[in-house]
Amino acid sequence: MDTKILDWHSQAKTCKLDGRAFIDGRRLAAIDGKTFDCVSPIDAKILTQVSRCQTADVDLAVKVARTAFNDGRWSRQSPAERKRVLQKWAEKILAAREELALLETLDMGKPIKWSLSVDVPAAARCIQWYAEALDKIYDEIAPTAHNALALIQREAMGVVGCIVPWNYPMIMSAWKLGPALASGNSVVLKPSEKSPLTAMRLAELGLEAGLPSGVLNVVPGFGQEAGEALALHMDVDAIGFTGSTRVGRKMLEYSGQSNLKRVFNELGGKSANIIFADFEDLDRAAKTAAGSMFFNQGESCNAPSRLLVQEEIADAFIEKVASQAPQHAPGDPLDVNTIMGALVDESQLRTVMSYIEAGNAQGAKCIVGGTQARIESGGFYVNPTIFDRVNNDMKIAREEIFGPVLSVIRFKTEEQAIAMANDSSYGLQAGVWSSNINRAHRVARALKVGTVHVNQYDDDDITVPFGGYKQSGNGRDKSLHAFEKYTELKTTWLRIEAA
Repeated sequence: MDTKILDWHSQAKTCKLDGRAFIDGRRLAAIDGKTFDCVSPIDAKILTQVSRCQTADVDLAVKVARTAFNDGRWSRQSPAERKRVLQKWAEKILAAREELALLETLDMGKPIKWSLSVDVPAAARCIQWYAEALDKIYDEIAPTAHNALALIQREAMGVVGCIVPWNYPMIMSAWKLGPALASGNSVVLKPSEKSPLTAMRLAELGLEAGLPSGVLNVVPGFGQEAGEALALHMDVDAIGFTGSTRVGRKMLEYSGQSNLKRVFNELGGKSANIIFADFEDLDRAAKTAAGSMFFNQGESCNAPSRLLVQEEIADAFIEKVASQAPQHAPGDPLDVNTIMGALVDESQLRTVMSYIEAGNAQGAKCIVGGTQARIESGGFYVNPTIFDRVNNDMKIAREEIFGPVLSVIRFKTEEQAIAMANDSSYGLQAGVWSSNINRAHRVARALKVGTVHVNQYDDDDITVPFGGYKQSGNGRDKSLHAFEKYTELKTTWLRIEAA
């Protein structure tokens, strides 16, 4: 990747921002003309006005998507042709990486360093991977009696609604658009109102790559308006949702109130990161514990926000983790050296500060941070925060904070660590650090989560599924398993008559 240093502040001043929806291959204002302010968390200044799509706009987008699906302009293209278009789209995303990275940073507050080196290439890689995969998935023939032939095929569902969160706007969009479009569906994408800008630009790039108009439509707006209208729509066949468990429950309700559309929820987490005293490289474990927690300002559903440390090493290990905090001090997101930026908006800032207050009130010991940062900027920043002496019943240990707040919980035995880790309504991810391979396997098997990281945290690849157990939802993004969310199984049974 080109690593040239740009003056990102100058780039921001000349960046063209377009907040209009993208429907039927065109940028459109909302039908009623309503907009909402797109505010940058960097300095709380208004970036642009965004179309406030509501029921009428969603109806239009779904109608356009259904027409595109039914006439076969995409759904009936050969796998080879769909592959070619998606590959071209991935190339265009990479070619526009500086523009997309700047939009992401201005809109969401993450450091330009990560928008450029992580988010853009990950989105392109996802689209490229599903392009490569789509013509390598074979259908089946069932082992029936000799006088029958049963063909089992995967078919596109039709119109898919994708609702994505604000913390990784491009990556989360790509995780859903890749398999949904590769399967031949038409899509209506609803980005978060907190970070909508890259979604519309991605759709434009898809059109330039050859994606037919109407196949991918983007309806920005508020969740209770555009999101609800999409989830309740009688002509939407499936919803792929990533967001909070609270809203995930609503998605299931909307399905029951409408056409029983498929709903695939990828929801929150409160991941436990378990450090056993026998792990040999505690310096690496401490660096990873801090880095994976404070990355993306802690605004990650898989953030290891519960740090479980075995009692005999607790004091020394916590000191090692705390020593990492200054490296993650919030900085200017447009500075290439910054590694932690702003929280997404003022509401999230208030939420995070309320959890810090709750931790103090319930008797946890705040040993690092606990305060706002860069107040003079006007933006929304919180210093990396570590609480020691947390017990698993405290609010900061039970609820997803979505901010840079780490809760340290001490344990004595392996059995106690497993019980604490599983004592959560969530089951997204976990970490296990031990130099005893038997213990690592034993604990990994006992944890009720979708992914267990062993002696690392956050290693990742598009080839492995992402999702969780319990109230972390039923959705699985990434890998070949994602195709299961956006296709229907059809059996065609043929009777073979005797000669």
